[in-house]
Amino acid sequence: MPRRVQLEVFELADLTDERVELGRSELEEARLAAYEEGYSAGWDDAVAAQDQEIARLRGELGRNLRDLSFTYHEAHNHVLTTLEPLLRDMVAKVLPGIAHATLPDIVLEHLMPIARELAGQPIEVVANPANRAAIENHLLAAAKFPLTFAEEPTLGEGQVHFRFGEEEVEIDLDGTIDAIAKAVASFFQVKKDEVKAHG
Repeated sequence: MPRRVQLEVFELADLTDERVELGRSELEEARLAAYEEGYSAGWDDAVAAQDQEIARLRGELGRNLRDLSFTYHEAHNHVLTTLEPLLRDMVAKVLPGIAHATLPDIVLEHLMPIARELAGQPIEVVANPANRAAIENHLLAAAKFPLTFAEEPTLGEGQVHFRFGEEEVEIDLDGTIDAIAKAVASFFQVKKDEVKAHG
């Protein structure tokens, strides 16, 4: 016969003093039920705490991504704002100087294949009066084919024309620089419009 355990009942003083007796199997069942109830409550608390932590982390991640995006756009806009005057100055001041310095070499480079095809036919080189002497001196020193030279004040300092027979070829560094300036201006205008559109 299983041995019974007698438990003392702690209740309010005005109640009768009753004792509850449980057998070992009943006691074990009561312990398991209490354990299950405690385990279930602990599990629910852990799941709730984990859900709260996940929600908190998601919120922080969202804020950090917004901040990062804002910081990237700020940095991007700052770089563009810094680059714009630099690129505009390069196009307005540096490129014309480079074009002026390299124009005689560019003219010679364009003339060589034409002269080979013409096989001794003279080529007239027409340039702005400001550039004519530099171009003429360079070509006469380097070219081994017949050339004549003429001035045309309506040409820009970065423009040179070659005339041979009824054909004419134009070098237009001024037009190239102007196209680059327009491309730079257009690029920065598009970027400014994008910034306005996205706030």
